[in-house]
Amino acid sequence: MLSISLCISQNTPKPNYDLAARFSPNQIEKMVFSTSVNPHWLKNSDRFWYMYETSKGKSWYLVDPGKNQKSLLFDNVQIAADMSRLTGDPFDAQHLSIQKLKFKENEEIVQWEVKSKLVEVDEDSEDDKEEDDMENEKDKKSKKKKPKKVAKVWHFEYNLNSKKLTLVDDYPKAPKRIEWASISPDSSYVLFSRNHNLYWMDKENFLKAQKDEKDTTIVETQWTTDGEKDYGFGGSGRGMDNVEEKKKKDDRKGIRVVWSPSGKKFATTRSDYRKVEDLWVLDNTAQPRPRLESYKYPMAGDKEVGKDEMFVFDFESKERKEIKLDTFKDQTISILRAPSKKTDTDEERRWSTWLAPDDSKLYFSRTSRDMKKVDFGYADIETGEVTVIIEERLNTYIDTRTPALIDGGKELIHWSERDGWAHLYLYDSNGNVKNQITSGPFHVQGIESIDHKNRVVFFEANGRELGEDPYYTHLYKVNFDGSGLKLLNPGNHSYQSEVNDRNTYFVTNYSRVNTVPASALFAADGRKVMDLETADLDRLMETGYQFPEPYQVKADDGVTDLYGVMYKPFDFDSTLHYPLIEYVYPGPQTEAVNKTWSSRMNRLDRLAQMGFVVVTIGNRGGHPVRSKWYHTYGYGNLRDYGLADKKYAAEQLADRHDFIDIDKVGIFGHSGGGFMSTAALLVYPDFFDVAVSSSGNHENNIYNRWWSEKHHGIKEMVSDSGEVTFKYAIDKNPDIAKNLKGKLLITTGDIDNNVHPAATIRLAQALIKANKRFDYFVFPGQRHGYGDMTEYFFWLKADYFAEHLLGKSESDTDIKYMNNERARKK
Repeated sequence: MLSISLCISQNTPKPNYDLAARFSPNQIEKMVFSTSVNPHWLKNSDRFWYMYETSKGKSWYLVDPGKNQKSLLFDNVQIAADMSRLTGDPFDAQHLSIQKLKFKENEEIVQWEVKSKLVEVDEDSEDDKEEDDMENEKDKKSKKKKPKKVAKVWHFEYNLNSKKLTLVDDYPKAPKRIEWASISPDSSYVLFSRNHNLYWMDKENFLKAQKDEKDTTIVETQWTTDGEKDYGFGGSGRGMDNVEEKKKKDDRKGIRVVWSPSGKKFATTRSDYRKVEDLWVLDNTAQPRPRLESYKYPMAGDKEVGKDEMFVFDFESKERKEIKLDTFKDQTISILRAPSKKTDTDEERRWSTWLAPDDSKLYFSRTSRDMKKVDFGYADIETGEVTVIIEERLNTYIDTRTPALIDGGKELIHWSERDGWAHLYLYDSNGNVKNQITSGPFHVQGIESIDHKNRVVFFEANGRELGEDPYYTHLYKVNFDGSGLKLLNPGNHSYQSEVNDRNTYFVTNYSRVNTVPASALFAADGRKVMDLETADLDRLMETGYQFPEPYQVKADDGVTDLYGVMYKPFDFDSTLHYPLIEYVYPGPQTEAVNKTWSSRMNRLDRLAQMGFVVVTIGNRGGHPVRSKWYHTYGYGNLRDYGLADKKYAAEQLADRHDFIDIDKVGIFGHSGGGFMSTAALLVYPDFFDVAVSSSGNHENNIYNRWWSEKHHGIKEMVSDSGEVTFKYAIDKNPDIAKNLKGKLLITTGDIDNNVHPAATIRLAQALIKANKRFDYFVFPGQRHGYGDMTEYFFWLKADYFAEHLLGKSESDTDIKYMNNERARKK
């Protein structure tokens, strides 16, 4: 390829900063509102309510499927007038800010709350701002804490029959939400962690804590005494710097538990991380001085990665029992949970219940470190005896789903990829396969609901419908014996569906990247009951917005179909030659290719407005909703496996479209995409010209061991004496830093405790040693996603591609587009 400086011609578009600025996230928020229906199913009927927002404001609807009826829950104009009359506050029909709407048990009265213009003192809280660390104790004591002032809250009840609105003056105040509290299902006691041990308090004392957590009359009881740092019951300090951790050392902290159906027992896991090595990040922006954050972080290939234990606690007897599950070295243990009811979505407090229908059994899964062996089974709570029902064994990593219990565990429905595709299998309680429920070259994503009485399972799947993008999701139902398979929501879109608890109706939201999102209600037999909503994109279309274009190409083998999306400038001119930019994420747990329309696609649409054709494309080894072969294609080659497909896809697009300038190719991505975009520049230095790589895990040997060991693979070694060890080796981006020819910008957040900044810094070191020019940027005080500096990063990226692919970028000190956004907000 010619050097970039020689490739800039009169046929190359000029960077259009103004057009990109018009589609900032802040601008999109003013043009796009609701794009899906979130049904709130009522408990005593098939009815549900939902809120939907358009450019005309918010509306609340009640749907009665049995009557084929959708109606406004109330008249906004009348409600606004009634609320104004009852409170003296001004309310407007187009700007209702109703919160916490819920139905009472009789389903005839609706409750909600709104915030007032009035301000009142919150007597249950105090303004407890963190004092400067340099302040002496005398000064601290002399400062008086001031009660917080908060907006007054009005509470209302609305009678659906009489259409009457009532202001409730004596509405019981909602209890303060406390993060550390694990409340039992009957609310009689509360669990928490303190100093790495399990504690509990009764309801009376918890009510005191909700008013004042520092109340000295609160009685709490210690349950365990063997917890310690990095080997405790709850109380994780992940994300706290060392100063904050020391300050909060004795505070109550949360503990994750899974309750038995009766609520009298609970289960939890404890991990022994004492021998796992430490990792650190330094927050240079902390005040008044920088702070260190230390945390345990098992890396790929580490000898010590932690050990899981599982316990069952009995509240009445205060007994604790460890369930012995030691089978695989460095195994991972998971407690299997029962599926949540759809009608629980409106509960203010929810809890997890274990899978068994009673307190006698605890179901679990255990996974070997190399993730090639998974056991599903249960433990007898009384005896501790462990029974394994299902064993999964593959030569690559195993993905799992929680099995569904039928008739209290007499049968199970199990999800497995054992025949090369994800399917459902019916088992008896002894672990024998009764029959395969689904089969064929398509992927079952998971169980949506089960009709136990009629022995029917509802499930979502991909790739079954001929002529469609195989990533499109549909809802199906099938009998337990495999007969009666039926598609329930046909159409050339991707559908996300929710079946109600009664298995009588489902709501489905659907679109493609090039269609307006819509929603509909269906009966469980697939009969369409009614259309619900179509998203309001009118204002967006007035700006000149255009949908992106799906496309299909071949992988580098010339056989495998790949699916992508192309984003063009909205002022597209077919006579110009546009640089091509690929947005990438390697997976293998997903692919960076949108299948449904969402305003979150904006980061791709927006970059295209600068004067680029931006594309996404899948690759072999990417998304799991294809075959197991496709998904595991990159196993053992985590650096390079997807790059040939990315390159060949770009070449095919250039062959099809004269407006694509194949001599100017950029690539960018975040996290795994940061790693992949840099690898592309180094593996194919004569094809890819420019890369912007953010927060990349450039050395996967110093990334978290779960992702790296799973998707790349780790070899289990067994010596003659039976000792088990693990061998891990992987190609890294710094290994080929000498190959750099194009322009590379690498960025990181300096307190990223997910993908450690060391990955980016080591790459920089290798590039320096190879005498390469490159660009390096650190986002101060930012974690993995750059937080409130995301907009700054967009313009940094836009400048970089504009300069090196279009030959020109703005160089003013001020980013005026960000300044204009700030001015609009004032």
